[in-house]
Amino acid sequence: MPATFAGRRLGRLLPPLLLLLCISFSGGSPADPVMTTQDASQSQANSLTKMQLGLNESSGPDLTTQNLKKPSKEHQSDGSFLQFEILLPGPPGTLLETNISLANASTVELSCKLDPNFHFKSPQMTWKRGNETISHTSKTENSWSIKLVVVDSSKMGSYSCILKGDEEISATFNLHVPKIEAREKPIITYEKDTAVMVCKSDSTPMTWTWYMMRGSKPVMINESLWTDKYLISRLSANVTRLRILKLTKEDAGVYWCEAVFELGESEGKMELKVLSLMAPLKPFIAIVAEVIILVTTIILYELYSKRKGKCTGGKACDQTEKLKSGEGSSASHRRI
Repeated sequence: MPATFAGRRLGRLLPPLLLLLCISFSGGSPADPVMTTQDASQSQANSLTKMQLGLNESSGPDLTTQNLKKPSKEHQSDGSFLQFEILLPGPPGTLLETNISLANASTVELSCKLDPNFHFKSPQMTWKRGNETISHTSKTENSWSIKLVVVDSSKMGSYSCILKGDEEISATFNLHVPKIEAREKPIITYEKDTAVMVCKSDSTPMTWTWYMMRGSKPVMINESLWTDKYLISRLSANVTRLRILKLTKEDAGVYWCEAVFELGESEGKMELKVLSLMAPLKPFIAIVAEVIILVTTIILYELYSKRKGKCTGGKACDQTEKLKSGEGSSASHRRI
């Protein structure tokens, strides 16, 4: 009986002792509430219920399936939101027009604002894209705006605001892809020389491509086909260079580079002129010929002036010439 009693007592004391050991290892205190298996199951069920219902926890935002969806292409603006405004009527003599360069998809807001110091009775605003009338998306006091989500080239072009009242005032926004900076004047070089052409852009295009005109058809320059003729290098993300080696007269013509952006293409054209090696000598030869003609003329004039200076009497000179000619003829008769 004592052994049985001791065993029962030890069995009763064993769970509390194990519980105290678990609390001490976990850093808790005996005063902390103990989570039973039922409480843990209930807490897990509540968490699952909150996740299913999409409830927001205080510790952070809810990551539901709806929030994790990728935005459609219509709302992808490359993270850029651009605003442009034209003040009407503007200073006297100013051109109410602005050019907007867009390379990637963007959300653009265009606004026309009436100068508060300019008195305009019952102003009415009309927006147009080309000749098509469109409605403005927002209006505040003396300001009218349209918002464009530009994801492709179909939204590019000219947008105009027309303000009507006592008079009519209009302003224009021109949306276009970045322009290419290329040499405007012809590139003049010589046979057997090397021509270098460079194109630059303020924005980074996706690709650069070079073309040349052969006859009436454009031909893409592929350096892999003409390894000893054309060398294309990308000096930086915004700069491309074309080198043409061993020039001949057949290489003369029009060349252009094409930059492809997300919203369209842009190009820059250049003209190449190839001269023969004798071309630089032609002006020199012409100058030498003119000098020879001038010197010959001067010498002949000097000889004529000296000859004329010996005959001061006019008629005496003529008689002397006749006597000389007569003596010469008589001498010839005597010899015969």
